[in-house]
Order: sequence, then structure tokens, then C-alpha cells
Amino acid sequence: MTTNQSANLAKATFGTGCFWCTEALYESLDGVIGAVSGYEGGQKPNPTYKEVCTGTTGHAECVEVTYDPAKITYQELLEAFFRSHDPTSLNRQGEDVGTQYRSVIFYHNDEQKQLAETAKAELDKAGAYNRPIVTEISPAETFYEAEAYHQTYFANNPNQGYCAFVIAPKMDKFKKVFKEKLKQETVN
Repeated sequence: MTTNQSANLAKATFGTGCFWCTEALYESLDGVIGAVSGYEGGQKPNPTYKEVCTGTTGHAECVEVTYDPAKITYQELLEAFFRSHDPTSLNRQGEDVGTQYRSVIFYHNDEQKQLAETAKAELDKAGAYNRPIVTEISPAETFYEAEAYHQTYFANNPNQGYCAFVIAPKMDKFKKVFKEKLKQETVN
């Protein structure tokens, strides 16, 4: 178990394209203590959003999730990951194009690596998608927290165009699929 806060908490890091969506989805799950938007997997130390958007830093927009394994399992977080975006789309999610929007799981230990690889293989074998899954599975490296205005973006900007027309419908679908796993305040 990897943790920076307590022996009872663990970390998971996922990239599903835009981190605003990913953060909002994970924040709604019971057992998730927090989700922080940021960048990982590139070469440039302390990248800015503007730099990451160029696609030249190698970083992916991702979210570092702190969770309580007694309330939500890593397998359940993986299920949320695979059901919340298109893992068959290489370096693209919707209109967002570039390696910074790649589908990626940054594992924090061997167990997470094995579970991620198994989930990916089983979904491919079952034909869950019309195309092969291209999700990258890589060891966690240095996570760089995104600028403050990116944190809890959806909650702070629900009427902003992208939030209203992209994130809100995605959240509605997510809540229907994961209704048994939602925090009580996000059920409605």
C-alpha cells in the first residue's frame, strides 16, 4: 500500500483526458478522500498547464486519488476509470487531442500494476469495446499538482460552458452506473 498520509489510506493515479472530468467523477465516490488534478509521466519538472497543453512535456493530465481501501477497492476505482472514458482512443478524448490527454494508469505498487493489467486484458478479451484498449500502464513518478484554479473546477464552475455541456452529462451517466458507490451528498 502506498500512502503519504496514513497507513489506512492509499493513492491511485489516473488519466482519462481532461482532469476536470476525472477529478469530479472520483470526488463523488464514497471512500475517496480527495482527488487532485495534476500532471505526471513527462520529462519537465514543475510543468505549467500552458506547457502541458503544448504536448511537448510528455506529461498527461491526470488525477491523484487518495482513498480508503476499507471503503472502496482499487478494482472499483479501475472500474470507474474504464467506464468513464474511451480507453480505445489513442492520445485523444473527445475534442482534446495530444499525448497530454492519453488514457493512462500510473500504478503505485506491484499489486496495482497487476490489477490494472488484468482488468485491461479481461476487458479486451470480453470484447467490452469495439477496438483494443490502448490505456498506458506505467509506474507512478513525480506527480505535479496543477494550478489552484484547476482544483475542484467542476464544483466551482458548474455553469461554465465545458462544465455544463461536457462534464455535467458525464457526471449524470456516471451517477447512474455507480449509484451504490456515491457519497451521500452526490446521490441527488
